[in-house]
Amino acid sequence: MQVNIPRLCVAGSSSGSGKTSFTCGLLQALIRRNRIPAPFKGGPDYIDPMFHREITGLFSANLDLFLFDPSRVCRLLYDHTRGRDLAVLEGAMGFYDGLGGVTTQASSWDLARVTETPVILVEDSRALSVSLGARIHGLNTFREPSGIRGVILNRLNPKRYAGMRSLIESETGLRVLGFLPDEKEWRIESRHLGLITPLELENVREKIESLGEAMTKTVDLESIENIARSAPALEVFEEEPVKIKKKKRIGIARDKAFCFYYEDSLNLLKKFGGDLVPFSPLEDPFPTDLDGLILGGGYPELYGKALAENEGLRRDLREAVLSGLPCIAECGGFMYLHQELIDKAGNRHPLAGVLPGSCRPQDHLVRFGYASYTARKDTLLCRKDEVLPGHEFHYWESDNPGEDFTACKPVSGETWPGIHGGTHLFAGFPHFHFYSQPNRARRFLEQCGTGLTP
Repeated sequence: MQVNIPRLCVAGSSSGSGKTSFTCGLLQALIRRNRIPAPFKGGPDYIDPMFHREITGLFSANLDLFLFDPSRVCRLLYDHTRGRDLAVLEGAMGFYDGLGGVTTQASSWDLARVTETPVILVEDSRALSVSLGARIHGLNTFREPSGIRGVILNRLNPKRYAGMRSLIESETGLRVLGFLPDEKEWRIESRHLGLITPLELENVREKIESLGEAMTKTVDLESIENIARSAPALEVFEEEPVKIKKKKRIGIARDKAFCFYYEDSLNLLKKFGGDLVPFSPLEDPFPTDLDGLILGGGYPELYGKALAENEGLRRDLREAVLSGLPCIAECGGFMYLHQELIDKAGNRHPLAGVLPGSCRPQDHLVRFGYASYTARKDTLLCRKDEVLPGHEFHYWESDNPGEDFTACKPVSGETWPGIHGGTHLFAGFPHFHFYSQPNRARRFLEQCGTGLTP
């Protein structure tokens, strides 16, 4: 079916160009104009959607052309824009940066192309003048069509705006739609996995509200809304209703240590009959009467002492999983299943002890990016030889990473073993999304509450 969705994509020439700051400010500015925006994030990022949610009060969906096929991306875009005024898609990395670092596949440009979404280019203007025009011109002409409809100049001295606007518009033919001055109060700190999460920032609401207010004065919001409304109708497939056989109680670890979840992925579990029971491994007892368990990613390495001190939960969780409770553990959750975690200071913290071995920090990124994971035997999520798309990003390494799947990077074809898989367990560093293959959610729930043994 054909649907009209006012929408725009916020992109930049590189990471650090100001996409997230501008997107957050734009969402807040639109709310100040009595609009209800629908935020989205291109790619597999967890943290940017947390900021989007902080602003709108609504979760931000990921649109990822490696994890999903184009029809699923369009359907998710439609699902989360119904009842709202316009969609704002924040891109990832550089505008054309795609799979393998040598293609445009799954890039922000590819996402805008597949969804036919007009692009607003945000460019860091510090220490540049005429060369900025050359860079913008190159981005606009590198692929035809680029989809770029306007430019925002970030970190620009207000006194330079008139001259830079005239220069860029005359040299590129693109409209400059405003600027953001270089203000420290709007900067969002970062760490090795990206931005600091909203849960850890002081005065995050005040920062975002101040930025949104400033943008009502320095950005042509009316023109940006007109660009969003100019997007063509989108073709989306119709979904059949789901019949739930039986509700399953699924424990889900959620706190500062375990905060990386795709809300769409969790919602698909709910749609298929999952009754999600949140708990904090930092503070709570282990929930009772569970049919299954999910331990998501996050920052357990920052909370080793507190996790270790919750001895009762560690004991009960270990006994439950070793007794056959179906368990999915991704990245930080996988680390939690180890016997111990070694922090950067060399301190050793006992953890759940489901898996033998330790996790320890490395001085470099161990794995980064997308990969396809082929099951080497029947497991909780996949049968032998089935392939699951996912991604990794971690600085901690395990001396027991598992070997029940074979990972393969796109483009380069690099392979390595990983993941502990069994009839009741899927535990490893990779993150995945249930909407990439909805039958994985069904398979997980079917295994839950069956009384399986390890």
